[in-house]
Amino acid sequence: MLTTSTRLKLQSILRRVAEGASVSLSDRVYLQKFADRDRTVYSWLRRARRQQLAGRHPGALDSLLSDLDLGSVEPDQQHHRPETDDLGDWFAGADPWLRRD
Repeated sequence: MLTTSTRLKLQSILRRVAEGASVSLSDRVYLQKFADRDRTVYSWLRRARRQQLAGRHPGALDSLLSDLDLGSVEPDQQHHRPETDDLGDWFAGADPWLRRD
């Protein structure tokens, strides 16, 4: 559970990420710490990265993918390759109930 002050600080950092503004390394580390532990913050970060990559005026498809939180955040990110990738690693960002231990 996030406190109000923590949530506001995270959302401030996320807003700067989405706008493509300067974000310090310490702010990025702070944000990533919460994104690694909280699925909601992870989702916020993915949406901010999508907005950053789409620019100020995303297209209809980009907007839909962002709203549904589907697809890759990075345009050149590799997709799952069953012959070489471990399926457990591929789901590393999933909810705890879905992850394999």
